[in-house]
Amino acid sequence: MLPDDAAAAVPRAASASFTAYLGEHHPGLLPTNRTLGPVTASTDASHLAPHATTIVSLTFPGGVLMAGDRRATMGNVIASRHIEKVFPADHFSVLGIAGSAGIGLDLTRLFQVELEHYEKIEATMMSLDGKANRLAAMVRQNLPMAMQGLAVVPLFAGFDTDRHVGRLFSFDVTGGRYEEHEHHSVGSGSVFARGALKKLWSPRLDEASAVRVAVEALYDAADDDSATGGPDTVRGLWPVVYVVDGAGARRIPERDLELVAHAIIGARSSAGREA
Repeated sequence: MLPDDAAAAVPRAASASFTAYLGEHHPGLLPTNRTLGPVTASTDASHLAPHATTIVSLTFPGGVLMAGDRRATMGNVIASRHIEKVFPADHFSVLGIAGSAGIGLDLTRLFQVELEHYEKIEATMMSLDGKANRLAAMVRQNLPMAMQGLAVVPLFAGFDTDRHVGRLFSFDVTGGRYEEHEHHSVGSGSVFARGALKKLWSPRLDEASAVRVAVEALYDAADDDSATGGPDTVRGLWPVVYVVDGAGARRIPERDLELVAHAIIGARSSAGREA
């Protein structure tokens, strides 16, 4: 049995925020506690590290979907054709990253642990708004690195178990949090993907139709943005797509995405159009 003073110290140390605990006891382990020195033109590191590119997200009746392409770039070079940029944050939410890939992946893992830690300490799941606010605070902590070219811009989506609807949130590099409606996109190809989403999205989409809309939006982004990778039929590489609804978050199988991609390519080939 613990002495009274030791037992009293346990609840004080057991912060509901894993990030706050880490920042207090081991700040050097936080991905946001890294700097490259004074900001100058020569310390702009944006061309030295792989960058994740385009993420799209859209709502449909009963849920929300998020999809990301598989390409990472480093300057004018393709750094990876296999990177995954969309991940489950917890049982009812997903997270996609655009920007500096290494920092983004660290931020994703830390956010996943943050939500799991909160659930263990508080014995309840954090609300969807609470998750979005917590992510915004983590993005804000990366501002010094963002000023030197290593920015991370996430897209966050989840199923609101109180409202029983899918919701999505965007962020800026300063930690600003904005709830988006219907659909949104971030990354280098986002302007092209968003144009496609405006034309293809409908409030009456079912899940299968929403998957096709997301893949087609990424296809359009890849058509005009060299940093976005489209479906790769030679290597058998397809976007990463997650759906979140009342049953939780689940990944769409690659076989299903292959069929969707071939249907889109076939339809566009048969149409015989230039664009």
